[in-house]
Amino acid sequence: MIKIIAGLKGTGKTKILVDMVNEATAVEKGYIICIENHNKLTYDINYRARLIHAVQYNVNSFQKFYGFISGIVASNYDVSSIFIDSIYKICGHDPDGFVCFLNEIENLLKSSDSSFRVVITVSEEIELLPESVKKYL
Repeated sequence: MIKIIAGLKGTGKTKILVDMVNEATAVEKGYIICIENHNKLTYDINYRARLIHAVQYNVNSFQKFYGFISGIVASNYDVSSIFIDSIYKICGHDPDGFVCFLNEIENLLKSSDSSFRVVITVSEEIELLPESVKKYL
């Protein structure tokens, strides 16, 4: 399952994501991962979730980010949730690349032995998102 939380900067997307991560640490049995660009969420995320700073791994494009997530899933069979904060800050503002990324993640979810959810925040007006992305809202 893929869920997107979209809206302009300052609309509370990260707060919603942090609440979802912390709730997941309380109820889910699997491995919970939260990926952000830098270290803004260090003190907000429950210690049971694995917080990853994408900049440390030179993840700066949608193609690299897909490979990064594939590696995480391949090495951990019990991933239950992956939360991604501010994907455009990590990969750059590229709506077409975002669509391709979501298609690849969807294919990974279908072909993976484990089922997990992916929650992504994106700083963009909902009306400006490509139509193929709006089904994940």
